[in-house]
Amino acid sequence: MGFPDKDPALCRGDDKGEGTLGQATLPRSARLPINRCNLPAVVLGSLTYQRHPSPLLLDGVAELHRDLFRRLEAADAAARSEVFRDYLTVHFQLEWPEEMGYTGDRKGRARANYARMIRGWSFDADSREGAVLKGWVESRFGLLPRWHGEPLRDPAGDAWLRYMEMRAQGLYGTSALEAQLDLVYTYCQYELARRHPGRRHVTLYRGVNRVADHEILESGPGRRHIILLNNLNSFTCSRDRACEFGDYILAVDMPLTKIFFYCGLLAGVLQGEDEFLAIGGAVEVTLTTL
Repeated sequence: MGFPDKDPALCRGDDKGEGTLGQATLPRSARLPINRCNLPAVVLGSLTYQRHPSPLLLDGVAELHRDLFRRLEAADAAARSEVFRDYLTVHFQLEWPEEMGYTGDRKGRARANYARMIRGWSFDADSREGAVLKGWVESRFGLLPRWHGEPLRDPAGDAWLRYMEMRAQGLYGTSALEAQLDLVYTYCQYELARRHPGRRHVTLYRGVNRVADHEILESGPGRRHIILLNNLNSFTCSRDRACEFGDYILAVDMPLTKIFFYCGLLAGVLQGEDEFLAIGGAVEVTLTTL
């Protein structure tokens, strides 16, 4: 089951006003001063952005891949995902690594592509594939990871070194893997805009056992909190599904512009759990019990 299409089951929250919580900002330690999109990390990772999102455009992607989006415009809804897959397969020579100059013996690494990264995340977000995806968010959006198997706080520490090693191992011997992920995000945004014109948010849920396991920036009335998410996160649009993963449920109105991927976007890539991969930052959440 992918992104819901009908209003009664839309999993969508209304756009909210400022409420009673303050204007918690993205901590300096959670962001880079530069990135590769049209908004700086301090803006796109802020609470204000969650409430009032605007499009996020990765540098040069639309310009470099005009032919892909021309083909998508000419295709019907049922065919667009195959148009996208075919374009990436040919453009990045995913089935012919030798054409890209690959001469190594470990062809499995040469075939590590966008689909394998997302599938790897679905099995273990703290895997090598997870490190690649978190590193891509860091590079493109300027949001630093906060967790990869353990807290990431000190760029000179052992935990950060392990994360960087896994990221480098995941990228080694691949065909412009981060450029592939650029197109995955841009295609996801293209499909969301086509299928849900005018919408800005989707209500997503995450089951947790202790809210204290998250970085709480501010607490307010009605079990509302402002928390700092990891730079990439798994959610579900099904509250019932979220209940299977913890005794408490975090509900968040997530900007559609922060959706990197969702179940059903590309058949066979991310299956089950109505899963959404969402870019992080500071967000307001509501904590409820089962």
